[in-house]
Amino acid sequence: MDPEPERENLFELIKKGNKSSALAMVGNALIAAFKGIGAAMSGSGAMFASSMHSLADSINQGFVFAGSILAEKKPTRQFPTGFGRVINIFCMIAVIVVSIMAYETIREGLHLVQHPAHSEGGFWLNLSALVFNLAVDGAILMKAMKEITKEARVETKGLGFILSSFKHVGRSAPATRLVFYEDLVAVTGALLALVAVLITSFTAFDALDGVVTMLIGLLMVGVAFKVGYDNMVGLIGVAAPRDVAEKVAMLILSDKDVTDINNIRITQEGRYYHVDAVIELRKGLSLADADNIKFRVQDKLISDPDITDVVIGIREDNGVRDWTPEVLNEFA
Repeated sequence: MDPEPERENLFELIKKGNKSSALAMVGNALIAAFKGIGAAMSGSGAMFASSMHSLADSINQGFVFAGSILAEKKPTRQFPTGFGRVINIFCMIAVIVVSIMAYETIREGLHLVQHPAHSEGGFWLNLSALVFNLAVDGAILMKAMKEITKEARVETKGLGFILSSFKHVGRSAPATRLVFYEDLVAVTGALLALVAVLITSFTAFDALDGVVTMLIGLLMVGVAFKVGYDNMVGLIGVAAPRDVAEKVAMLILSDKDVTDINNIRITQEGRYYHVDAVIELRKGLSLADADNIKFRVQDKLISDPDITDVVIGIREDNGVRDWTPEVLNEFA
């Protein structure tokens, strides 16, 4: 029986935690405090909604950062496939928090539409808070975009990472995806709140405050559904994207003694992949040689930083081509 792995150092695990979520946790806590003061002084519903969103983001990112640390733990005898799906559980907790905050925000918006309240002061404080919000959340969003391209192993130049992040967000870690979606909404919500504060401060259109508050709440609902769905799929177990499957297949077939892939299953857990495959080897090999080839292919796959677990079965070439473009389409 394999010995139990050494106990991992907590500090080393923290260093492996998702940096985007840690940055978002601290940044959104500062934003929530600043905007909360502005909302209390001015009575602005849009500012209150934006403050609630920032507070929800900070709490969420705390959960997610903790989950990302646990997800980096190495497999143990009791949990041989590792802890990759732990992050999905923590992200589901974050979804609950967002949903509660969204409900409170929408309810406050309805109240302000029915009973508009003109802001009597705190304009410059509100304006400063929202500009600060845009600067901090914008920086966090840019950081998350860069993390997405890094985790997806995509090379970009200049500002190309912005478009690339939208295209490859599905290949990033659940924690990074959560930061991306939440801060995308946070920046949008801050812009909406800024418009509401400006208009309601200089016009009599006070009901706009409530309308914008509800819009921010609805955006939070959208984040909750999107993140909730992604992590529900992650908990069930989802097949790797097509390009990942193609890369793994090419690595296997690049071995000179491998003639075909009889069967393959690649499961995504967090931002890592588990590979389970049956490969076909050229005829006439001894059992010892076949074993050596199997271990060689396993070592080649496990050397990929995105692959954490490989199980390879072997059989003699049956003369039928099993790995075809049609099989690859199943991963699309």
